[in-house]
Amino acid sequence: MKRRILVTGSGGIGGVNFIRALREGEKLENDELFIVGTDFNSYHLQFPEVDIRYKTPRHNDPNFIKVLLDIVKKHKIEFLHPHPSVEARVVSHKVKIFQRRGVKTYIPPPKDIAPDKLTIHTILDKKGVTVPKTIHLEALEDIDRAFNELGSPLWIRAVTGAGGRLSLLVKTPKEARYWVLLNYLQGRAKIRDFIIQEYLPGRDIAFDSLWFKGKLITSYARQRLEYPFKHISLSGITGTPTVAKIINESKINRLGTNAVRALNEEPHGFYSVDIKEDNSGKPYVTEVDGKWHTTAPLWGYAFTKITSDNKYNLAYLYLKLGYGEEIKDYPPEYDLYPEGYYLVRQLDCGVLLVNEKGMKWRIL
Repeated sequence: MKRRILVTGSGGIGGVNFIRALREGEKLENDELFIVGTDFNSYHLQFPEVDIRYKTPRHNDPNFIKVLLDIVKKHKIEFLHPHPSVEARVVSHKVKIFQRRGVKTYIPPPKDIAPDKLTIHTILDKKGVTVPKTIHLEALEDIDRAFNELGSPLWIRAVTGAGGRLSLLVKTPKEARYWVLLNYLQGRAKIRDFIIQEYLPGRDIAFDSLWFKGKLITSYARQRLEYPFKHISLSGITGTPTVAKIINESKINRLGTNAVRALNEEPHGFYSVDIKEDNSGKPYVTEVDGKWHTTAPLWGYAFTKITSDNKYNLAYLYLKLGYGEEIKDYPPEYDLYPEGYYLVRQLDCGVLLVNEKGMKWRIL
């Protein structure tokens, strides 16, 4: 019998990577998956390797859940995976509706998915997790206070949103005021939508982890080295990296684990943590979220592709756990991938996995 799966947001980069990893796992284990993919973008919906595809309303449309329920009924869906965090949060709020129809899910509670950055900072700070000094802008006058208390330069960014939304390195209060006012006047944000933080110029690190009812199943960490189109971005950060390398460091593993447990004492699902270091190499958590980083399933796909070993396949492991299957051989809790491997991506050029010995594999 084919397993019947619905993946929402399947046309986004993360959704395409997630489904690609499932297909690789399916092939290696002679599994049979029937995958229905949805997306609100009819162009992007052409990319994922699904059996049937549907254009759906956006996540904030009142009909979004109804359309998903219709698809569930029509195709006898057994497992629902909402990939983008905005869709996962909506589904998480309505998860009991799907469960009553016999649909399995494996997602965190709504409060853990895409919490705003000010909430994250407050929660982690109270739990003793190292976070950058932060001031919330209530009024423009708070900009002067921020520079007086935190020094210069500072990092200003939006309270909500991904991909470095409205972020900028500012060296003076005047720069910060102009940046806030410009975005306010052009309708992108209000003054209260910004926070200012101490600037951390060190390494940019991501920690990804898979949890099941409070137990850490496996995790890995990587350093982001380059971002796409950074030369035309004011902040130099544009979301998912084009070059990143695996690192195996106990201090990062501990901090990532503590950050997730600070957000939820019994985490269940996939959690990502963003970490920045200062000049001395001390790491600070800038974000923790019950979501998949964009390249998390791609790393699993890449290592599975070159090793033919599904233990590296995070998306497929997630599916099996979500189905309630017994896992005979669990991967390690930490450092799932060996250190020194680089994932190199570029628009229209494909994906490479490269190690420090100069070996290269073309993944896509």
